[in-house]
Formats: sequence, structure tokens, C-alpha cells
Amino acid sequence: MDLMTDIQNIEVSPMEHPLAGQVIALTSGGTGGHMFPAVALARALVRRGAHVLFFTDARASRYTEGVEGVETIILPAGGIAGKGLKGRITGALRLGLGTMKARALLKKSRPAAVIGFGGYASIPATLSAKWLGIPFAIHEQNAVLGRANRMVAGAAHRIATSFPTVKLIAPNDAAKVIWTGNPIRHEVAALASTEYDAPTSEGPVRLLITGGSQGARVLSEILPAALVALPRDLRNRLIVTQQARSEDLEAVRKTYEGSGIDVTLASFIEDIPERLRDCHLVIARSGASTVAELTAAGRPALLVPLPSAIDDHQRFNAQQVEEAGGAWLLPQDRFTTEILSERLTKLLQNPAALTRAAKAAKATGRPNAAERLADMVLDLLGLNPAGSPDHDNMTQKDPQKV
Repeated sequence: MDLMTDIQNIEVSPMEHPLAGQVIALTSGGTGGHMFPAVALARALVRRGAHVLFFTDARASRYTEGVEGVETIILPAGGIAGKGLKGRITGALRLGLGTMKARALLKKSRPAAVIGFGGYASIPATLSAKWLGIPFAIHEQNAVLGRANRMVAGAAHRIATSFPTVKLIAPNDAAKVIWTGNPIRHEVAALASTEYDAPTSEGPVRLLITGGSQGARVLSEILPAALVALPRDLRNRLIVTQQARSEDLEAVRKTYEGSGIDVTLASFIEDIPERLRDCHLVIARSGASTVAELTAAGRPALLVPLPSAIDDHQRFNAQQVEEAGGAWLLPQDRFTTEILSERLTKLLQNPAALTRAAKAAKATGRPNAAERLADMVLDLLGLNPAGSPDHDNMTQKDPQKV
């Protein structure tokens, strides 16, 4: 690699670009939940003058394609949890090969720091950083420390979290925890400056229903019938935008027919920021990215955690927002037409409760999470980001609960 030659030829102001001439390595698993915050940090570091090496697996190359200042390195990697004996052996072998490659490349490029975002593909680079004595930190997107991050948390110099409290962080690691938030797309972060506009007694009521990147079957099966069962005067005021899987769209459409509900259905919603800005209530799963966007925007939500999520992390994500007053958690085993219709009837006719939840959600949001993470990198390198947004409040006041 000719990285160091290229970087040394760059002349920039250290005040404007405190990381000029520095190589920072990021590493992440290949799912969107891991990649989106990692790429957001990559962009923030590049703006501060760094050159970023991005270690990931083959699934993730599309996320970093075309990002200026970022060089993507594909590593062999494989999962272990939830697999049979053969799958675990294969996964372990691939992780071993990935670790050998990551160690050789890190030894050659010698980055100033390594930042891991979880997922099995992050293990080779974070373990190698530990062995090579390179300062490294991890970022956890969920309210439960993920399995890959657990493997290296004890040796990490910093543990950045998306939530005020995170389970399964060892007590001895509490002093390393920094509540940065979870980076989100800038179009949603911009909603932090907008105010929540509660529904009036006679005006429209806008609902946004999403099930993550693939939709959620339970939302398609239960929600339409529950909305159709609402009192007529409320039902006729509804403006619904619902994401559903492609194979569910026709059945969902038939359920809404003749109900008087103004509904827009799509397997993928292109204009989520605009819909989120205008909606009065969101009904959704409680994945890390969804929760980060809801709280940054300050929009109330009814959250239905995915029961099969690893370590039940979606339930803990939803609990954190509910405990803060920004959402209502409804477990999937209680997500029935009758219960949901009753809950929505009371909730949608109580604008004061919706407004309180919106304010509480925004109070827990971190729309500037990417910059907070970049500040953490500077702090890790001893380049304290004085004057950075909320720098004095970066450290988590109430560390993890085990």
C-alpha cells in the first residue's frame, strides 16, 4: 500500500484538520445496522483530515463504495452463533484467515487507532489491534453489548454506546463507557431542529408504520385490521404510510379497502425523513437505527420488538425509550387486533400524551452522534476536542446495568 506517501504529501491546517496525516482504521460487520454508523464516522474522520482504512466483509463493500478518503479492505469472516458444528468450524476458520490478513495489513499501515462496530467481521481487526498495541475502541449500537464486541471489550480503550445504559458491559469496563449515540443519516438528524405538531381534535392523524429494511409480517397481518376497527370518526381522519413486504402488499391493501382510511403502501419507503417529520405516531420494530432516528427527530412511537433478535436486544432498546417516556413498548405476544385497536383509540385521542412522548424522545436523542464519535477518536489519541458539541457530557453518567 502507498498510503503513507500519499498522506504525507497533504498540507492542511492542524486546527481545521486535527487528524491530517493520520490513518484511522474502522471495522464492521456487513449488515446495515453495523455499516451505517461506521460509514458515518468514516465521513466525519475524513472531514477532519484522516485517511480511513475500512476492514469489513464482502457483503459491505457497497456501503463504502465512492466514499472519498476511505479505502475498503475485504476480509474473510464468518459467524459462529446459532450455527451447527460444521458452520461453527467454517466460521472459525474464516475468522482465523481474516485475522491473519488484518494483522499483516495493520502492522504495515500502522494506523493511529482502530474503531470496531461489531459483527463477526470486526473481530479480526480489533483483535489484531490488541495484539499489536494499537489503541482501539468499539461502538455498540444496541442496548445489549453484542457478541463480537464482548470478545474485545475488556481490552478496548473506549466503549461508545448508543444508549445511556447498555447491558453485559463488565463492571470493570464502566469507566471506559462514553454515550455518543448512534449516527444516523443527515436528513433525519436535521429533524432535531423541528417541533412536534400534535394532532388536533378535528384534523388529520398521520401514522408511519415501518418494519425495518425487510418489513415485518406481524405489522402487515395485525395493524390494518386494528386500524379498520377504530371508531369511524377517528378512522376517517387517518393518513397512513405503511411499509410491508412485497408479498404482503395485496393482502394489506384488501384489508384497508372501504375503510375510509387514506393509506399509502410500499415495500420500501423512499421519503422516510419527510414522513417522519410530518407523522404524529410511528409504529415500528425497535432496531438500533430505528430507535436512533426516532429519538433524534423527537417523534413518539409504539415499538414492537422482534422476539427473535439476538440476546433480545430489540426489547431492551425499546425499554430504554419507554423508561425515558418517549415510546410505548408492546410485546409481539400482546400485539393483537383487539389490544392494538384499544391502545390506539386512547392514544390518538390524547395529543397531550403524544406531545410529552415526543419531547421525552428528543431529550434522549443524539443527532450529532457521528461528531461525538469523531471527538472520541481525538480523545483516544490525546487530541482533546475542546469546544466540541457537548464534550463535557460525552461520558456516560449512569454506566451499564449488568
